[in-house]
Amino acid sequence: MESALLSSRFRVEGMDCAACGTKVETAVRRIAGVNDVSVAVNAGVLTVQHGADANLDDLRQAVDRLGYRASLMRAVNGQQERAAPQPRKPWWQSRKALLVGASGLALALAYAAGTIYPAIQFAAFIAALGIGLVPVARRAFSAAASGTPFSIEMLMTIAAVGAVAIGATEEAAIVVFLFLIGEMLEGVAAARAHNSIQELAALVPKTALLFDPDETKVVAADTLQPGNLILVRPGDRIPADGVIVQGESEINEAPVTGESVPKRKRVEGAVFAGTINGDGALHIKVTAAARDNTIARVIRLVEEAQESKAPTERFIDRFSKYYTPGVIALAAAVAVLPPMFAGTGWSEWIYKGLAILLIGCPCALVISTPAAIASALSAGARRGLLIKGGATLEQLGTLTTIAFDKTGTLTLGKPVVTDLVPGTLDERQILSLAAALEAGSSHPLALAILGRAKSDKVPIPPAGEARAISGKGVTGTVGGQAVFLGSPQAAGELSALSIGQSERIAGLNGEGKTVSVLIADGAVAGLIAMRDEPRADAKVGLQALKDAGLKVVMLTGDNKRTAEAIGKNVGIEVRGELLPQDKMAFVEDLKRRGELVGKVGDGINDAPALAAADVGIAMGGGTDVALETADAAVLHGRVGDVAAMVDLSRRTMRNIWQNITIALGLKAVFLATTIAGITGLWPAILADTGATVLVTANAMRLLRMSPHGVREVRPNSKP
Repeated sequence: MESALLSSRFRVEGMDCAACGTKVETAVRRIAGVNDVSVAVNAGVLTVQHGADANLDDLRQAVDRLGYRASLMRAVNGQQERAAPQPRKPWWQSRKALLVGASGLALALAYAAGTIYPAIQFAAFIAALGIGLVPVARRAFSAAASGTPFSIEMLMTIAAVGAVAIGATEEAAIVVFLFLIGEMLEGVAAARAHNSIQELAALVPKTALLFDPDETKVVAADTLQPGNLILVRPGDRIPADGVIVQGESEINEAPVTGESVPKRKRVEGAVFAGTINGDGALHIKVTAAARDNTIARVIRLVEEAQESKAPTERFIDRFSKYYTPGVIALAAAVAVLPPMFAGTGWSEWIYKGLAILLIGCPCALVISTPAAIASALSAGARRGLLIKGGATLEQLGTLTTIAFDKTGTLTLGKPVVTDLVPGTLDERQILSLAAALEAGSSHPLALAILGRAKSDKVPIPPAGEARAISGKGVTGTVGGQAVFLGSPQAAGELSALSIGQSERIAGLNGEGKTVSVLIADGAVAGLIAMRDEPRADAKVGLQALKDAGLKVVMLTGDNKRTAEAIGKNVGIEVRGELLPQDKMAFVEDLKRRGELVGKVGDGINDAPALAAADVGIAMGGGTDVALETADAAVLHGRVGDVAAMVDLSRRTMRNIWQNITIALGLKAVFLATTIAGITGLWPAILADTGATVLVTANAMRLLRMSPHGVREVRPNSKP
């Protein structure tokens, strides 16, 4: 019987591009006991599935021999503690920057020494070349021994040694120096892409005020546990996810959600770690430990997403496996065939062959896709758009139809009071009596009435003899008068409704609203209409999808009248009175007709339809995101963010093809100029490192997003 596999994660420092990840993956797969390996280059994370007999020290040493530094983060099944991430040094203090400095200084000294003492020029440049080339060659042979013979380090080593052999020692030293500069710039760019998501962790304060009736003390924020009560003063960052139990304040959620307008939060309002408390002191009950708060979950999900390769990335990886050997064969042919069959000079054509070797490095091509994917995933996550991986990110931009659930997706998911129609009493009196009857109830309609009374600051007097009448409503006495609140049919049994009141009820019902009638002392005191209202940006968000060329449809289990009223309000085609299996069948029918379907729902009762869709998107609220079923999630519940996801996907794919064009285009140009004798070794290395830096810089443009996503979607500011 086979033993269960363990899963260990390592933090790997020094990986700058996809080629680095490939070398690490190849080396680790050769370790005995390793079953599977995945590498997230931008996150700097190596995940290994292995048996109990695998030696993790051997694994770590194999990575270290390649020139990287691996440290165990955690073994999921083995319960090892996660190693604290090493503090990042400024780029100019990195090993690569120091090596560039040493190589540059040696090159300058070689030039000076050669000018003053021409006899030692060759030795001076050999010494300068050695300072830069020895570390590169060491990595090249380690990679070859680990299963990657055609690494850029190996190509660089062959080219430099070959240049020395044909007497181009000075140029060889310059080429190695330029290569080291390119590596350093790649490291700077990779660090920026990695930091774009890791900076979220810095939003959470290091300490918290643990509240106790006798003493409030300062504790480390990462020691807080669910159930702890903390005090957050005005102006402080909130140290943990939680629920307000006392106080109210404006909460600035911009650092986490990108929402530029602070939200007023009251008792029972949910708050996120890293957001900023505004004008009031808050007592907050912690609902998640530091490792499970919203920011930690976002970082973890992005790191895991970066480990999965997109289809385009897998294609480029397969292509590069043939591309590099092909270029090496071409370089050998250029170096050997003309001298052998055309009688030309060997040095000239060997020189050209060495230059082609440098052009043949696939770094820029290989990084073209993962750099863009990683930047897009990070940028999206910082705005609450969580996407499980590159495959989902690519597919989002190809969708043709998006189906939405109604309750909790297009709407807020809870009824609110929309209309107060006076009868014998005015609006405030109606609300006061109704709230008195509903006090203490947990029914959604009761909560809507109590919430409106609280927001309107309407007094709620005590009610006596309050009791529910099954299927009809609630009755009691308030201030000595008999009061009843219930359905129009039940109210009609106690007091006749006028023709005008009946017509008003019918009109409100036609708008998808539920109407309760208040009877006070035998007369109709007024009407209260309630409805689960659309989200503030629902209409604008749906229009953004239509403008992007997508069809939208609402699938709901609600009655057709209510669904159509909401659909008319927000501008969407409606399919009502559907069971979960009916929603799934509708999605499958769309797919049979050739549509690429996205399904947006709460991720729980919509699970069948989410799973059936090409892309399932969970509409979440903080920690309620149901990513288990869905492929992606809108963390902060904005309908417009679905359009932002689609736009992010399309921008990313355009960016990827731009990167591929840059990578292959530059190589093609310099390949032609090298064979023609126009350019030589150092322009060849500039073509490689230049293309890599350009591709990385282009991909990092995706990190710049508007506050609400790639394309900012806001509701109209009309009342």
